[in-house]
Amino acid sequence: MSKLALDGVIAYPVTPFDPLDGGVDTVRLAALVDRLVDSGVHAVAPLGSTGESAYLDDAEWRTAAEAAIGAVAGRVPTVVGIAELTTRGAVERARFAERAGADAVMVLPLSYWRLTEREVERHFTEVADAVGIEVMVYNNPATAGIDLSPEQLVGLVESVENITMVKESSGDLQRMHRLAQLSGGELPFYNGSNPLALPAFVAGAAGWCTAAPCLIPELVLALHRAVRAGELATARELFARQLPLLQFIVSGGLPTTVKAGLALRDFPAGTPRLPLLPLEATRSEQLTAILREIDEAGQPAAA
Repeated sequence: MSKLALDGVIAYPVTPFDPLDGGVDTVRLAALVDRLVDSGVHAVAPLGSTGESAYLDDAEWRTAAEAAIGAVAGRVPTVVGIAELTTRGAVERARFAERAGADAVMVLPLSYWRLTEREVERHFTEVADAVGIEVMVYNNPATAGIDLSPEQLVGLVESVENITMVKESSGDLQRMHRLAQLSGGELPFYNGSNPLALPAFVAGAAGWCTAAPCLIPELVLALHRAVRAGELATARELFARQLPLLQFIVSGGLPTTVKAGLALRDFPAGTPRLPLLPLEATRSEQLTAILREIDEAGQPAAA
């Protein structure tokens, strides 16, 4: 099992792009990572879906990985996202992340051809065997084209030494209950479905992988504190306050909505990369209203 003992909020930064040349804005990325770490998140995970890793070439991916890991500077664990069609590409990126100082990699298997269970296992085994850092298996069938069952996820953790964690983003709460059941509660699994944040914690999730701290870090962290303190009435109230935003950012695509929200928070991070488009004016008005309502309710009490 994981030696990192990640417990809590794993924050996903966007990848800012320079408005002049369209490249990765490493200064802005470092500033965003600083904001997240300073807010109190428990880990930072650059280059996930929120970080538009699918739209970066190799050089850009490496630039963003180095910039984010350097900005974290060991203050909290860094979990670098890897999503590659080829096993060779995933191995190369995992090795690069390890050399750059990442504490773990989160590997999402992508598929053009439908992969068999044997092929999926070989993919993850090759990546895990290539590095000495821990590997988190990421299940997100909506974006990857591959759906890993709870049984297969637990099997990977049990059979490959440094595959130690699971991120479950199918949006099926019963799968999280099944992960807990199959592992006897020993497997650290992390919720990647924002609208399920509270029920996932109740189901035994070790943490919440989310881009929401880019916009509302205090509320996200307060929800985690309330759950861990067993204050479920408070947790339900905190969750209800942030749920409209969580639903909004998922429904509009995380890079698009979170970058729009950062601009509204006076922290412009550029526009999404084509084919993604900036948020439409009417949707931006909706986001403005959601954030205003959250702000007017005031900040949650500190721990």
